[in-house]
Parts: sequence; C-alpha cells; structure tokens
Amino acid sequence: MKYRIEKDTMGEVNVPSEKYWGAQTQRSINNFKIGSSASMPVEIIYGFAFLKKAAAHANTELGVLSKEKCDLISTVCDEILEGKHDEQFPLVIWQTGSGTQTNMNINEVIANRAHVINGGKLNDIHKIIHPNDDVNKSQSSNDTFPTAMHIASYKCIHEIAIPGITILQKTLEKKASEFKKVVKIGRTHMMDATPLSLGQVFSGYYSQLINASKAIHNTLPHLSEIALGGTAVGTGINTPKGYADKVAKHIKQFTGLPFKTAENKFEALASQDAIVESHGALKQTAVSLNKIANDIRLLASGPRSGIGEIIIPSNEPGSSIMPGKVNPTQCEAVTMVCAQVIGNDTAIAVGGMQGHFELNVFKPMIAANILQSARLIGDACFSFEKNCIKDIQVNQKNITKNLNNSLMLVTALNTKIGYEKAAEIAKSAYQNDTTLREESIKSGYLSGEEFDEWVKPENMCGDI
Repeated sequence: MKYRIEKDTMGEVNVPSEKYWGAQTQRSINNFKIGSSASMPVEIIYGFAFLKKAAAHANTELGVLSKEKCDLISTVCDEILEGKHDEQFPLVIWQTGSGTQTNMNINEVIANRAHVINGGKLNDIHKIIHPNDDVNKSQSSNDTFPTAMHIASYKCIHEIAIPGITILQKTLEKKASEFKKVVKIGRTHMMDATPLSLGQVFSGYYSQLINASKAIHNTLPHLSEIALGGTAVGTGINTPKGYADKVAKHIKQFTGLPFKTAENKFEALASQDAIVESHGALKQTAVSLNKIANDIRLLASGPRSGIGEIIIPSNEPGSSIMPGKVNPTQCEAVTMVCAQVIGNDTAIAVGGMQGHFELNVFKPMIAANILQSARLIGDACFSFEKNCIKDIQVNQKNITKNLNNSLMLVTALNTKIGYEKAAEIAKSAYQNDTTLREESIKSGYLSGEEFDEWVKPENMCGDI
C-alpha cells in the first residue's frame, strides 16, 4: 500500500495515499482497534454532513467564511449524503466519548475532497480548505457530535420506526374489525377466564401501538433541539453573533425536519436526556411488541396439541429433523428485537448518567444504540405485519371447542344463583369431568332451560 504524509499538531502520520482522511483519523484507526472496524453508524456521518453544510452557509452569511469555501464544503457534503464516500469513514464507536475523532474524520474528508474538487492533489502541502479553520469553523466536537446524534436519531425514528409502527397498527385495527364477532375464551394467569371476542383481543394490541406511537411523538420536540452553537462548554465561544439560530434554520431547511437551536446549550452538551427520553419511548414500544408477539405465538401454538385458536402463515420449514413442522418465526424475531432494544435502553441510561460537569462522554455508544433500536423496531414491525399479522386466520373449530369446554362460563350464573353455588357447580364439573350444564341440572339450582338461557358466551363479552 502506498502512503502519503499528513500532519497534525502532534506531528506526521502515514495515511493511505488514495484516502481522503487525514492525520487525526489515521491516529484513531491506529489507537482504537476495538470491535468491528467502521462501526460508527453511517447515519451519524450523514448527520454531520447536514450540519457541516449548514455551518458553512451560516458562517458565510455572517461574514466569517468565503462563499468559495462554502460552495466547496457544500458540494462535498452533498456527495457524502449521496453515499459517494461511505468508505472514507472507517472509525469505530469505541473512541473518545465526545466523538472528537469522528468529527475530525468528517472535517478531514471534506477538506481534502474539496481541495481535489478545486483542482488540487491529496499530497499537496498547502490546501485551499483547512479541516479545523474552515470546515470546523464556529464549531467544537462537543456541540457537533450531539447535533449529529439528534439529526440521525430523529430521521431514523421519523423515517423507519414510526412508519413501521403505523403500518402494523393499522393492520391490527383491521384484524380487530375482522374478528369482531369471533367469541373465544379469555385467559388470565394463563388460566381460563370469561369469554371475549378475538376482535377485542386485537383491539388491545392496536391500542398498545397507538399509545407507543403517542409516546414516541411526545419525545420529538426535545429531540429536535440541537446543541450546535454551544461549541466547547455551551457558552458559544468562537461563534459570530446570531450563529446558533441561523445554523439551526439551515439544518431545518436541508433536512426538511423541524430542528431548532436548543433552549439551553449547557444542557445540550452536558446531558443526553433527549436521547434517553426518546429511547424510553422505543423501549415502551418494544415492551408492547413483545406482549403482542408472545400472545400470537401462544394462540397459534400446536397446531393440534396446543391452544391453536388462530392460524399463522407458514413461511418456511420449522425443523431440520421434524418433517412438516412450522414455527412462529416472525414472533421469535420480534421478541429478540425487543430484548435487544430493552438491553440498549439500559446501556443508554447508563451512558446518559455520564454527564460529568460540562460534557457527556458516552455519546458514540448512545448514538449507536438508539439508531440500532429505531431501525430494529421499524424493520421488525414491517416484517411482522407483512409476514404474519395480515394473514392470520381463525381456527374456529378449536375456538369453539375451548370455549365450550371452559368452566369459567359459570361466571354468568353469579347474578342468578350466587357466587358460592356457581363455584360449587364448577368444582363438581371439574372433579367429575362433566359439563357445566350437567352439573347445573344435577345441583337442582337451575333447570336445563335456565342454563341455556343464562349461559350464552356471546352475551358475556360486553359491547362487541
């Protein structure tokens, strides 16, 4: 491999000759061989591209950066956002807690690529754009990285998580309507309970996702606040007057999303409370999805020796040894996603605590976890809806069998003969392996005609 020499304040560094990054990026590659290479999420890189372009425009409008340099920086940022330079960002998550190396990776790539666009060569000693003085003008790693985090997280939640939740939510609503009149036995404590409709069951799932979606949307105003303009510790040192508001307006313009400057830059740098808050809503969603997926696989269990009240799609063979076996694979995938998201929430909570004095220093880990969670939630919802929920069918035979076999239908007699007499009938039916109707007549508390009139499962479901 051929190398060129790049310099930073610590001296000379050999950099692969064809790469756009510089000395500080190479030092990070050499010093942080932790985990998979290039693990810094590309969404963070794109978040940086938006903010670097916005900063260049704001600096130019405020008279501290030439239009020529602004145009060059903007052109490179657009190229990055088009995915043309993904391979130029090789750094790992496990670096400095402020994300300084990634900020400099971006600065170096933009500066060197801008120089080449302008007709220069990578091995030129003097270049038209400087990574610190131009690309990083009016900025610090301490305010750029949290800004990139918020841009990336907001976009991922807005573009992937929320649409996935929404489509699953709508299909669950359709299923609630489709199954409205399907009366089945209820279960509490994993034991038989009073009847309800399958539609009512699915309405509960639908409502859970409505609430999850509300929770996520409620966190977005805080997540839309950006730290840019706070620079080193929140004071805005080395920024021209009006910069924070102006750069936020440009980010809003370039992303098409409602970003605004943070009300308090000290909070924006020293904490990651907005991410903690948003991820808490993603965790709530994961908890809901886990309950729904577990219910679906239990209701579909069997198909002959389990509950088997619903039929889920057969998507792929379920066993390498048992012919014809079909497993609830989508449910399993969703619940694994939920476990990961809940684990990520713990990591984010711990990371969020590490706001020592004026700076939180767990930012790259926090960023990686919320982006993984948002993508997983969205992808899992899309997959679950497409490959499972929309094609669920009713197994009426098993539903009827389980309904008629349940002793909890006796609850309908409480208001007619009293709780104790009804309990006596249920216990006798269980001990004698007989029906409620048989034991009711035998008890002398009511006639067969009265039992048929009073014990009607469809009348025990409330308003369906």
